[in-house]
Amino acid sequence: MDAVSLSTLLVAAAMAGWVDAVVGGGGLLLLPALLVAAPGLPVATALGTNKLAAIFGTTTAAATYARRTKLDWRVVGPAAGLAVLSAGVGAALAGAVPASAYRPVVLVVLVAVAAFVLLRPRLGVVAVPARRTPVRVAVAIGVAGVGIALYDGLIGPGTGTFLVVAFTALIGADFVHGSAMAKVINAGTNLGALVVFGVTGHVWWLLGAGMAVCNVAGAVLGARMALRRGSGFVRVVLLVVVLALVAKLGHDQWVAR
Repeated sequence: MDAVSLSTLLVAAAMAGWVDAVVGGGGLLLLPALLVAAPGLPVATALGTNKLAAIFGTTTAAATYARRTKLDWRVVGPAAGLAVLSAGVGAALAGAVPASAYRPVVLVVLVAVAAFVLLRPRLGVVAVPARRTPVRVAVAIGVAGVGIALYDGLIGPGTGTFLVVAFTALIGADFVHGSAMAKVINAGTNLGALVVFGVTGHVWWLLGAGMAVCNVAGAVLGARMALRRGSGFVRVVLLVVVLALVAKLGHDQWVAR
C-alpha cells in the first residue's frame, strides 16, 4: 500500500473513532475507505480489519464515559454478553448473504429513525426514568444484545447509532447516557465479530493495528466532546450521521449499481 492510501486510512480511522464515540456510525467512513484504498480486498477482510481498529476505539470511549457517567449495568451487562455471541454469529454468516439483500430494509429503518428523532425533539434531551420498567429493560437487552449485535456482525455501519436510539426510545436514557451504554455494547459486538474474522483469516493485522491507534485518538476526543457539550450536541450529530448513512446506502442501492 502506498503512503497516500495509508495516510488516508489513518485519517479515516481517527474520524471514525470520533463519530463512533459521539453517536456511532464510524463504519460509514472506515469501511468505504478500506475498500477504496485497497482495491480487491475481500469484503470480509475489510469488515475484520475494521473491527480490529474499532474495538480499541469503542473500548476507549466506553472507559471514558464510564469514568464520567453512571452506567446502568442491569441493562449493559446482559446486553454486552449477548452482543459478543450474536455478533460472532453474524460475522460467521457475513460472507453468505449479499449486502444488497439488507440495504432496502436498513434504509427504511434509518429513515424511520431520522423521522422519529425529528418529530420528537425532546427525545434523549433529558432522561425519562419512568420508562425503565422491567419489560422495557428486557426488550432493550434483546434488541441491543441480539438484534443489533447480529446486524453488526453481518454488515456493521450504523450499529452505534441504532444502539443509541434504542436506549433513548426504549428505556428513556438521555443521548449522553445512551451513547455511553452503546459504547459498551459496541465493544462487545466488535469483540465477537473480531474473534470470528480472526479465526477465519479475515483480518489485516498490521494495518488494523495502525488504524487502531488513530481510532483511539479520535474516540477520546469524541467522548470528551459529547460529555462536555451534552445531549443537544449528540442529537445534532446523530441526525447528521443517520442522514449520511441514508445517502450512502441509497447511493449504493440505486446509483452505484
